[in-house]
Amino acid sequence: MALSVTSAKAAVKADINVTPLIDVMLVLLIIFMIVTPIIAAGFQATIPRSANPENRPEGPDEIRLGIDRDGKFYLDLGEGPKQVKDEELPRRLEAIYGNRTKDKILFLKADQNIEFGRVQQAIEIARQSGVRVVGAITEQKQSLTKKKEGG
Repeated sequence: MALSVTSAKAAVKADINVTPLIDVMLVLLIIFMIVTPIIAAGFQATIPRSANPENRPEGPDEIRLGIDRDGKFYLDLGEGPKQVKDEELPRRLEAIYGNRTKDKILFLKADQNIEFGRVQQAIEIARQSGVRVVGAITEQKQSLTKKKEGG
């Protein structure tokens, strides 16, 4: 003989179990805490703003020299900026521009808060390494009317 024990008070529990949700959120939080500094570890510079720069996207074949807020050089050959030591920069630029016949343009992207002497030093190294034209990368200054139109 089988005995079944059920109670009229035992009903279906309608509460949501949030423990798995909290576990997932904590894991995501940890992942973002680890990944965010790694993403931001590359070249960081606050680009100076100019009144009327020519709106032209950066091309993949362009060579960009970056100077971050600490004065470190970064060379970007299209696959992302890589830090270059001061003594290594002339040799790297000579290797790039020594074999070129027509396109000897270097685009310079520097932090707006570094000393101008560091920018002059970079331009001089580039000129001695065979660069004929140095282009400055800036951002568009937003006028008061553009800010009001945008929101």
